[in-house]
Amino acid sequence: MGRIDRRLAELGLALPPPWTPQGNFLPFRRDGDIVYLAGQTCEWAGRVVCAGPVGRGGADVAVAREAARVCALNLLFTLRLACDGDLDRVRTVLRLGGFVNCVAGFDRSPDVVDGATDVFLAVFGEAGRHARTAVGVAGLPGNAAVEVDAIVALETR
Repeated sequence: MGRIDRRLAELGLALPPPWTPQGNFLPFRRDGDIVYLAGQTCEWAGRVVCAGPVGRGGADVAVAREAARVCALNLLFTLRLACDGDLDRVRTVLRLGGFVNCVAGFDRSPDVVDGATDVFLAVFGEAGRHARTAVGVAGLPGNAAVEVDAIVALETR
């Protein structure tokens, strides 16, 4: 068991069961030591855990923030595949892009996407600190409340 796998266990974080992308895309693409992770919604075991929209009359910020944590765990699952099973190869998380399915005028997308950021910081420490975008959108696949993508740099082999 590697250092990052031990850290996940210490944090009580479990990665999702295996899943198949729904659509005509790759779950990740590597270019040298850079991994581009496709957006992951807050789906777990085939079920969206938090539906949108977030805001007035819909999901609240705290629930949506937890949904962003699920997105981060899905990203870690995919990142592990990109690292040939070894998350210790992660050098740094470069960027997260967060999308919040929300009502018009919702201004707390950064608070929601912090749920994903917090996972990366807890798991990777300073190597998990990243640049980020957090935007509100009118809809996401499966009416998910949140979707997050990432760009990660690996140690070269």
